[in-house]
Amino acid sequence: MFSLREVKYKHILDIEELNIEKSKVTCIIGESGSGKSTLLRLLNKLISCDSGKIMYNGQDLNSCDSVELRRTVVMLAQLPAIFPGTVRDNLLIGLKFAEKPAANDDKLLHVLNMVHLNKCLDDESDLLSGGEKQRLALGRVILLDPEVFLLDEPSSALDEETERFIIENLVAYTKKTSKTLIMVTHSKKVAQTYSDNTIELSQGKVKRAREV
Repeated sequence: MFSLREVKYKHILDIEELNIEKSKVTCIIGESGSGKSTLLRLLNKLISCDSGKIMYNGQDLNSCDSVELRRTVVMLAQLPAIFPGTVRDNLLIGLKFAEKPAANDDKLLHVLNMVHLNKCLDDESDLLSGGEKQRLALGRVILLDPEVFLLDEPSSALDEETERFIIENLVAYTKKTSKTLIMVTHSKKVAQTYSDNTIELSQGKVKRAREV
């Protein structure tokens, strides 16, 4: 699905060769500052590499329309944006931005259950805790139904039990729907338990890329 060759970005990344498979769960691990988040941002053109080539489904990423790409390859940042209004408003706003049909309340409640967020749709989003906001943003991304999920530390603000519940649901969903999940995680346990492939970065270089 993604193929990187001789990719360099500032002093942060220097990747000679890397392939990321379609319909697989790929975890990106490594120490702080190793370039994990930067790699995710390159994959949906939030930033562009200084040199080298990134291919997506056989097409040079530089020739892909950025807006269309980000509707197919959706990224969730570690500190996601939460908008003023209710839980419902925040779930639906992604669909609105993507010019997709709104979802009914049953579907919204199903997604809240997937991300283990026990809130009413009319609850105000600014009253949520950090971990609850993270889960709300994840629900918003799931509703977009992209081909590729790029998730940057999606469980960093969660306790271990909640993390396990959400990651299990997310992995099951992506496998059932043949989606591609690329996830930066601080947890080697998460990578070992749930990933099909693991990429380890060190000082901007691929230290290891292996099948689990």
